[in-house]
Amino acid sequence: MRFWDDRVVPVLVEKTLSTGPVRKERQEVCAGLAGQVLEVGFGSGLNIAHYPAAVTGVAAVEPSDRGWELSARRRAAAPVPVARIGLDGQDVAAADHSFDHALVTFSLCTIPDPVRALREVRRLVRPGGTLAFLEHGLSPDARVARWQHRLDPLERRVAGGCHLTHDIPALLADAGFATATLATAYLPGPAPMRPWGYLYRGTATARG
Repeated sequence: MRFWDDRVVPVLVEKTLSTGPVRKERQEVCAGLAGQVLEVGFGSGLNIAHYPAAVTGVAAVEPSDRGWELSARRRAAAPVPVARIGLDGQDVAAADHSFDHALVTFSLCTIPDPVRALREVRRLVRPGGTLAFLEHGLSPDARVARWQHRLDPLERRVAGGCHLTHDIPALLADAGFATATLATAYLPGPAPMRPWGYLYRGTATARG
């Protein structure tokens, strides 16, 4: 599975998360970013096209070397400098309050301890800064949620540790964030795809 996780999964993720409806969601979640941005789960750089003009630089946390390779052309054409700051969103080598805002998209599902990673984000973002998030997770529809729980062990095995059952607002709250804005919806598509397509998009700020 090492080859599959390291070389194949990043390519599959790029293909499945670059569709028109997902690009629209990316544009929405990136709209409020400005200044120095920490992006956790940079992947192949699919958010670069949606950074607002107010963004002045991006520090990317990306564990996959293959994902980083796939982002090379996008990074070269990016209007702002993008630097890889680390591999593990749970432990980022940067000083407290180093960033104006943070961004995480389709990444909390695969981070081994998402609450720990979110607490690290809270440490790194300046007071008054926001975390912009776009994640898939647990559906409020009981029938879909049952299928998510059934499929979760297989999903983790074939999709690089991805979980279908994360309750995103609960993870944010556990990490000390208050949700400032939140929109939820299924991605367009046939009903059998709903276990993979329930999205949470919004912004959060550190409590206290």
